[in-house]
Amino acid sequence: MLVVFGIMLYAKVPALVARMLDAKIADIRGQLDEAARLRDEAAALKAEYEAKAREADAEIAALKAGAERQAAEIVAKAKTDAAALIERHHAMAEAKIAGAERAAVAEIRERAATAASVAAETLIAARHDAKADKALVDGAIAGI
Repeated sequence: MLVVFGIMLYAKVPALVARMLDAKIADIRGQLDEAARLRDEAAALKAEYEAKAREADAEIAALKAGAERQAAEIVAKAKTDAAALIERHHAMAEAKIAGAERAAVAEIRERAATAASVAAETLIAARHDAKADKALVDGAIAGI
C-alpha cells in the first residue's frame, strides 16, 4: 500500500486532484456568479414591470376620472338641453293657447256682431213700413 501511495505521489496525483478540485470550485463559483447576475437582472426586470404596472394603474385611474368627468358634463348638458326644450315647448303651447283664445274671442265677436246685425235688420224690417221709408227719404232730401 505504501508503494501505491508512493507511486501516486511520484505521479503527482495530489496536485492533479487539487487542480481538478480548483477547476470544479472555479466552475461552481462561475455558476454562482451567473446565478447572482441572473437574480439581479430578474429583480431589475421585476422592478421595471412593477413600475410599468403602477404607471398603467395611474393612467387607468386618470382615464376613468376623465371619463367620469365627461359623463357628468354630458349629463349636465343633457339636463340643461332638456330643460330648455321643455321651456320652448311650454312657451309654444302657451302661444298656441293664446292664439286659440284670440281666435275664439274674434269668432265670438264676429258672431255677436252678425247676430246683432241680423236682429237689428229683423227688428227694423218688422217695425219699418213704407210710411216710415217715405219719412226717412223726405228727411234726407230736406237735409240736402
